[in-house]
Amino acid sequence: MSQDSKGAAVPAVDPEEAEAEEAAAPAGGRGGGGFGQQMPTQKAKDFRGTAQRLIGLIRSEMGWMAVVVVFIIVSVVLSVIAPKILGKAMDVIFAGVIGKQMPAGVTKDQVIQGLRAQGQNNFADMLSAMNLVPGRGIDFNELTLLIAVILIMYFVASLFMWAQGFILNRVVMRIVYRLRRDVEAKLNRLPLGYFDTRQRGDLLSRVTNDVDNVQQALQQAFSQLLSSILQVLGIIVMMFIVSWELALIALVALPLSAVVTGVIGTRSQKLFKAQWRDTGILNGHIEESFSGHELAILFGREKEMVEGFDGKNEDLYRASFGAQFVSGMMFPIMNWISYLAYVGIAVVGGLRVAAGQMTLGDATAFIQYSRQFTQPLGQIAGMANMLQSGVASAERVFELLDAEEQEPETATRHLPAATDGHVDFEHVSFSYSPDKPLIEDLSLTAEPGHTVAIVGPTGAGKTTLVNLVMRFYEISSGRILFDGVDIRDLSRDELRSKVGMVLQDAWLFGGTIYDNIRYGNLDATEEQVMAAARATYVDRFVRSLPDGYNTVIDEEGTNIAAGEKQLITIARAFVANPSLLILDEATSSVDTRTELLVQKAMAALRTDRTSFVIAHRLSTIRDADTILVMENGKIVEQGRHEELLERGGVYHRLYMSQFAGGIDVEAEEAAASAGATPRT
Repeated sequence: MSQDSKGAAVPAVDPEEAEAEEAAAPAGGRGGGGFGQQMPTQKAKDFRGTAQRLIGLIRSEMGWMAVVVVFIIVSVVLSVIAPKILGKAMDVIFAGVIGKQMPAGVTKDQVIQGLRAQGQNNFADMLSAMNLVPGRGIDFNELTLLIAVILIMYFVASLFMWAQGFILNRVVMRIVYRLRRDVEAKLNRLPLGYFDTRQRGDLLSRVTNDVDNVQQALQQAFSQLLSSILQVLGIIVMMFIVSWELALIALVALPLSAVVTGVIGTRSQKLFKAQWRDTGILNGHIEESFSGHELAILFGREKEMVEGFDGKNEDLYRASFGAQFVSGMMFPIMNWISYLAYVGIAVVGGLRVAAGQMTLGDATAFIQYSRQFTQPLGQIAGMANMLQSGVASAERVFELLDAEEQEPETATRHLPAATDGHVDFEHVSFSYSPDKPLIEDLSLTAEPGHTVAIVGPTGAGKTTLVNLVMRFYEISSGRILFDGVDIRDLSRDELRSKVGMVLQDAWLFGGTIYDNIRYGNLDATEEQVMAAARATYVDRFVRSLPDGYNTVIDEEGTNIAAGEKQLITIARAFVANPSLLILDEATSSVDTRTELLVQKAMAALRTDRTSFVIAHRLSTIRDADTILVMENGKIVEQGRHEELLERGGVYHRLYMSQFAGGIDVEAEEAAASAGATPRT
């Protein structure tokens, strides 16, 4: 177990598991991958099962997907047949040019016999394969018709390819829209413990980058992979139709290409993994340098930071150079193999044309097929990697969707519109893991309108205690009653609508100060928002801002002070008008003067409300009606401030450890309220 910043014990994250999760994160998961470099292909643990589930997402769009498949088939068939017709056009031109040179009035057979008689057997063999008429030139009517057919075929093929892309884009966008909606809904159903045991970056990566990767795989890999496979099959069929001998020569390049792809691909994948790992390390160092810039300057560690950057940058340079160099060898080697096949086809094709075994148009068409053959092969390899990566991302998204949710709602009772905020713990036990109990057999009562302070060392279970009231976690045994009603018989929304929280970390959303206050109750009127602001002393500093309540909080909330942010969060809780208030270390991050102001604001907020106050500064909770002292998940002492000091127990030790320097707390607070500078 580890402890959060509020003193609550939370399940520890296994570093090895975290590292594995980070390694599995897709491009952009860490630092956004801002180097424009190739991401190592992810591999799904269960490719087949995940692929089937991914297909299940498409099932509702199967009608449109069938249309997409038909359009792709039509487009590929037309584009594959077109070179054959173009070869016929070439034959018409060549036959016309040769025929024009022959004497008119004789037949083709007579010309061939005359050539053989003159010993020109090769020329005679070539003419025998041609469809020519001696004395007649190019048949422009036939040529025009063939060219028109070719242009129409290419136009229709392009039109169908555009149409399938348009339909597929709409279909995929609808699928991804539903997937994002399901992921967002799932996140709201997950228990808080799920987020405690996961790295925030990994969750963000699953929600954003992995879903984007699935979209890319569906949008590109499906269409291009199917199109490329059909093109390869169609080209192979047409090559065998044109000349099976030349087709065999062209197919010799396949095993050579496979060997090259396998050897270079395996090597480059390892290097790309190293490149991405070093990219993540460098990005982490940069993020740490920016986040801790002031601290580095304070301790004079700028030189060490630069040296650390240089070392990591050098590692990235070497890994990137190796990855790019090895992967860069793929294209020229594949081209060389393609040229070998091309030379073989050109030589053998020329000999067959000269021997009259095929026409010049067929040879031209075959050469075009051979040039087109390697392109879809490369696309298949690339799309296969993309598809594999997309399935791996889908698997990570499905793991999130399959995560165990918080216990289902069993709302059988309701609270009245006006509640007192009476809270009872009856023999409550709770643990994050069965073998490590945290809270055991805890019983306490918070009377309506009373302030209950909870103190204790870090990890004692203070924050966990109030999290149980909010049903962020479900108790293992016992009962927690809210106004006499077991909170497990209430819906979480109804319970939390009666509770307000002010946390240690003052979190403000992007927007105006007014909007941040009103966030506590979206139905609040302007008068209610202003009343909350005045009651919590927000109005005092907002009036001095140029834009007043319309001041926009920037992304990091750095344009207002920490104490002002905390006052806004208190006003947010005030406008919610809860019957139960939870203050979790609300003054730990502010200075002494601001603390007094925050204390006054919280005092106004606590009026007529039951309050749980978690505090490390014991000076802030001396006026509490009840102080609970916790150790190892148990209440070891409870009572008022003076009573606990007189007992000389745990609370007395905690109190004296904070003020062992002999500082007069009363005098310090009086001096601060009078405007004097407090002693440090």
